[in-house]
Amino acid sequence: MRLLSKKQVRETVLYSPAHIARLEAAGLFPKRVRLGAGRVGWVDEEVQDWLKHRIAERDKPGS
Repeated sequence: MRLLSKKQVRETVLYSPAHIARLEAAGLFPKRVRLGAGRVGWVDEEVQDWLKHRIAERDKPGS
């Protein structure tokens, strides 16, 4: 299992940290894993699955 840093997630999904936090709070983005004081990470596979879902939604007829 691989964890992504905040910087890596930001570079992968092209969203600001504030927007990622809003999506997380709304249940629309994978939740972060608290690793310690001031350190968090995201499960790479969950972020990749989220991206695949976004691409699938884009590719649906009528989108």
